Order: sequence, then C-alpha cells, then structure tokens
Amino acid sequence: MAAAGAARAAGRRSRQLFDIFVAEVPWTVSSKELKEYFSQFGSVQRCQLPFDRDTGFHRRFCWIKFSTPEDVQNVLKKDSHILEGSKV
Repeated sequence: MAAAGAARAAGRRSRQLFDIFVAEVPWTVSSKELKEYFSQFGSVQRCQLPFDRDTGFHRRFCWIKFSTPEDVQNVLKKDSHILEGSKV
C-alpha cells in the first residue's frame, strides 16, 4: 500500500511543470515560434498564448511551461529576450 502511494507521488512530481510569464509578445509571434525560441533554454512542455474572442488576436502575453526549475533559471540568466525586434 505504501509503495503504491509513493509511486503516485513520484508520478505527480514528474508531471509538475515550471512556468514563466512572458509579456509584450509581438502580435506577429505565434505559439509555435515562442516554443521554438524558449526551447533553447530547456524542455518546453507547453506554451499558452491566450486569444481575445472579440478581436481574434492573441493578448500579447503567454505562459511557457518547462519540465524543470533549471530550465526556468536558464531563461532568467539571459538579460533580455528579443523576438521579431521586440524585447519581451
């Protein structure tokens, strides 16, 4: 019984994601491009780029979800991030 509980806990930890909030995303950048850019810092599991239902455009911010906290630290070590000429 205890082994099953430990296995479930280990499974939950392995699915835990570590995310960063990215603001000022240029209108022309897609979630695929964001995922490609941030993958240089670690394993990107998901990119959430919310869209406005009324305008159809994304809302110029997103969340990038990484596998490990070290991946997040790799992103934060870089002074600035430039996408399509704009600092995010």
